[in-house]
Amino acid sequence: MLILCIVFLPFFCGLCAYIMGRNNESLRDNFVIAAAFFELLLCFFLLPSMPSLKMEGFLVTGMSFMTDGFRAAYAIVTAIMWAGTTLFAKEYFRHEREGLSRYWLFVMFTLGATEGVMLSGDLMTTFIFFEILSLTSFTWVIHEQTEGAVKAGYTYLFIAVIGGLILLMGLLLLYHAAGTLDFGELPAAVSASADQGMILAGGICILFGFGAKAGMFPLHIWLPKAHPVAPSPASALLSGILTKVGVYGILMTTLQVLIGNYYYGLLVLVLGVITMALGAVLALFSVNLKRTLACSSMSQIGFILTGISMAVLLTAEGSHEAFLALSGAMLHMVNHSLIKLTLFMCAGVVVMNLEKLILDDIRGWGRNKTLLKISFGLGALGISGVPLFNGYISKTMLHEGIVEGIHEIHHLAPMLHAVEWIFLISGGCTFAYMLKLFFCIFVEKNKDSAVQARYDADASCMNTASTIAVFGSSLFMAVLGQPAVMTRLAAFMTGDEEIMEFAAFSLTNLKGGLISLAIGGVLYLVLVKKVLFRKESYVDLWPAWLDLEDMLYRPLLLKVLAPACGFIARCLADFMDALVMLLRNTVAREKPVIRSRKKSTGYLAAIREENLLAGEQIFTGFTYALLMTCIGILLILGYLIWYFA
Repeated sequence: MLILCIVFLPFFCGLCAYIMGRNNESLRDNFVIAAAFFELLLCFFLLPSMPSLKMEGFLVTGMSFMTDGFRAAYAIVTAIMWAGTTLFAKEYFRHEREGLSRYWLFVMFTLGATEGVMLSGDLMTTFIFFEILSLTSFTWVIHEQTEGAVKAGYTYLFIAVIGGLILLMGLLLLYHAAGTLDFGELPAAVSASADQGMILAGGICILFGFGAKAGMFPLHIWLPKAHPVAPSPASALLSGILTKVGVYGILMTTLQVLIGNYYYGLLVLVLGVITMALGAVLALFSVNLKRTLACSSMSQIGFILTGISMAVLLTAEGSHEAFLALSGAMLHMVNHSLIKLTLFMCAGVVVMNLEKLILDDIRGWGRNKTLLKISFGLGALGISGVPLFNGYISKTMLHEGIVEGIHEIHHLAPMLHAVEWIFLISGGCTFAYMLKLFFCIFVEKNKDSAVQARYDADASCMNTASTIAVFGSSLFMAVLGQPAVMTRLAAFMTGDEEIMEFAAFSLTNLKGGLISLAIGGVLYLVLVKKVLFRKESYVDLWPAWLDLEDMLYRPLLLKVLAPACGFIARCLADFMDALVMLLRNTVAREKPVIRSRKKSTGYLAAIREENLLAGEQIFTGFTYALLMTCIGILLILGYLIWYFA
């Protein structure tokens, strides 16, 4: 019953909020905030009980939910994200009232769908809620209804739909080979299956299906475009949680199906490293606050995928050190969610005060905004992997997973040495672009002295509720930065108590973190200050044409795939028409049906006569019989699928 409340109550609350908004907007806003905090309270009750639930016969295969350490932890993180963003959103939208009832409706629907994914007990349940949140979160991207928002929204929806179709294909392949999609039954079923090739093919399809939502290369194109146009509270959820929904699907599939598959591990490693490095470079070159944070999210997803891949490869090698990489991946998921909650809400404070995102426009605005400066600084320290802050421990575990791979997987040692340096340099890029953002907004002065004087004149930037949401969320960076807290959390999520012995602050581990920070400092001083900052302005040197969507995907779709599909469809249509005409003139031998009818008078009677004549040609023709036969076959096929499912 508790799981049902957590998953389905937000849907009911969303409908109630929509109805309330028609008469009382303030009541609607307060109701949504209360519902989000109540959801958080319900999630805490998961910890002592750890319930599970199976709904037989629902949607043919049934739906199942379960809780373990990782699921319970992420259900709570999800609820924290929604509670913080809804509390902050009330002030963020204080001057924007149009479309808010719709926004809150889909915010609550997405909360229920996200909790459904995080607590799912089988891949089909995961898929159902995954597709729901893909559609409901689409409205966040197009909320502003500007030209850029609509274009970004359709890119997001296109990637989501394509990803969903690929995911469904992977699930069908996996079900055919293993006979089940239940997480509890999959490991044994996969081991007993004689068709390991089909399982690998299904796993790769599932990887790309979930990877579309995660922002994994080469399906990342929606992420840098959707965040800048979406409202900042929605951006926090898109970056902090919805990308993790994709990572959750990849992680669960990996653990239950392909944890020891060498080729799958290599594929995830390559895609993870590209995602990690490309996101870091894009963020470093960006001059838009929210786009920088969006590209940063892409990079951090790459860090997590790299950790998952090392867990797979180390397991394939028979090494017990796989738990280190897996723990780092899970912890970095949690850390990144909470970090992006803070950073995007800080960006939201900037937007709701200035309605600007370009770095030159917002430069120097936060010099005298102390609490906001501290909150953003804590988030920057966390994501950069500075010791004593949360990102350091999870990134150190990920780094140690790569190092263990170098020692254990000898034939991949040269490749993994390169991966280690890409990892360290990508971490350095993170520190460099966070330094760029922090110094630009909170330390440097605007090049226009009159603008700077106006910025300095007002030290207030948010009300009490927003301060609680922003500053309160930033405290997670320090609390989770303590090794005793993080190792216990890792042990709770993975079930492996050995991780509690991990020495985060050993000289070896500190050396890796400090090398990455040193690289970041050099990149900031040399690349940012000398190359990307010219004539008192931040310049965008990233080539505009180097956009994967406009350079490859849209031309491929519009100039190649669409004409090819149109040609095939036309050929099929002409073939069917020719076949029907052939059958009508040979086998069927149809003759015109002539009936004597008294000629009617009047306008309505004439229309009735024409409709009857048209209907006779349809219902007495061979084409109609063929259509009815096809529908009958489909109905029979559907019944057989339902019966044998």
